Amino acid sequence: MRVYVPLTLSGLAEAYKTGELGAAEFVAYAVTPALREWYLSDDIEELEYAALGRAALASLRLLAADPGAPRRRVVVAVDVPDGAATTDPDRGLDPAALGEVRVAGRVPLAEAAAVHVDLSDAEADVAAAAEALEAADRGDDDAQFVVDGAEDHELLWYATQEIPNLLGSVD
Repeated sequence: MRVYVPLTLSGLAEAYKTGELGAAEFVAYAVTPALREWYLSDDIEELEYAALGRAALASLRLLAADPGAPRRRVVVAVDVPDGAATTDPDRGLDPAALGEVRVAGRVPLAEAAAVHVDLSDAEADVAAAAEALEAADRGDDDAQFVVDGAEDHELLWYATQEIPNLLGSVD
């Protein structure tokens, strides 16, 4: 099963240093039954793109919680065994949890399929979105517009071999 792990560049640096993603259990995003129902598509590529988008929003939440992290969203795509990722039945109807899964155990970073990262030209919009996220969650339409501005930036695809270059570009 392909899962999308939200990180920050600081989190990616830590994963690169340790060679592993996550801890004993960590949150990722995937094509779940709830995501399929919400997105209303049978196209697996569209569904995976939706899961990637949910992980990008989770990465934005990590940035909001870590003001010292570079203002670029990071998502690592990795394949895990089907039984390793599970949904929380108590959060199944929560719109904030669409596509959310819990991955049991650490996953070697070497098994990642790709890394998706914002370009540096997105940093101002991502920083503004991280600042506006709390207000957007409370229903502020202007703040939601700012958060949507970050979503207008596409995350670029990088091979895992490019991680050292990505991390070096933010030193």
